[in-house]
Amino acid sequence: MATTESQTQRTFFQKLIINLLLLACFVFLLFPVFWVATMAFKTHEDILTWPPKFFFEPTLENFRNITTAVRKARVGAVSSDFLKGFGNSLVVTISALAISLVTGIPAAYALGRFRFKGKDDIAFTFLSFRFAPELLVIIPIYLIFQQIGLYDTYIGLIWVYQLITMPMVVWILMSYFEDISVELEQASMVDGFPPFRTFLRVILPLAKPGIAASSLLAFIYAWNNFIFALILGSAKVQPVTVSALKFITAEKLRYGDIAAACILAAIPIFILSVYAQRYMVRGLSLGAVKK
Repeated sequence: MATTESQTQRTFFQKLIINLLLLACFVFLLFPVFWVATMAFKTHEDILTWPPKFFFEPTLENFRNITTAVRKARVGAVSSDFLKGFGNSLVVTISALAISLVTGIPAAYALGRFRFKGKDDIAFTFLSFRFAPELLVIIPIYLIFQQIGLYDTYIGLIWVYQLITMPMVVWILMSYFEDISVELEQASMVDGFPPFRTFLRVILPLAKPGIAASSLLAFIYAWNNFIFALILGSAKVQPVTVSALKFITAEKLRYGDIAAACILAAIPIFILSVYAQRYMVRGLSLGAVKK
């Protein structure tokens, strides 16, 4: 009896220590997010105060600064254009993701379901677009865009963002389609469904978790991209990641404005994550284990 109680106490303390360590790691990882969120509601003086202020009077001045087209400063006028950059991000990211889904889902289905010569080479080519450094391809793309007139255009940015979104969609869904039982398609065809209708009515509904997971990850990577938009576009089409650079001025570093921009820029990702979270675990894990 004493041995059993001792083991129970030991197990309890082990679990307590593990939970405390996990809590400490969680607080450590979450603190930067908390700090940026508080900076967005602080004045510039409160941000630079030492020791740091954890209790302060919140203000919306930073959000007003970044949502107005021009902010009067001590030295001239500082153009923010944050809302325009936000809109550019929505246009470019959603368009690139939509094209990737329309073209990537059939490609992933073909790679995951059929066997043909060069299949592995094609799949690896898609993957190479994702892990290749952006700096490796940005100069050739810049020169090509200058020659064919795609520099500083929405079409050009949407096209190049396929290097981010397409590999993510194809590789996640390829493993997902491999795990969908082929007997379901065969049964559908026996019932008189043609292949294309079987794909639309049977396969795609079953693939919703994988589509949601790949869409969310592709959206996040495209939304956060910086280098492509910085090099291949001007203020006309640059997204929110590049627009935030304008808050670094000759007058001062506008920490509060940068923090407010980070909060607003994270809203689309947060909304999409909340909507897709029920699909995420299943969508990412189903293709990981083969029977």
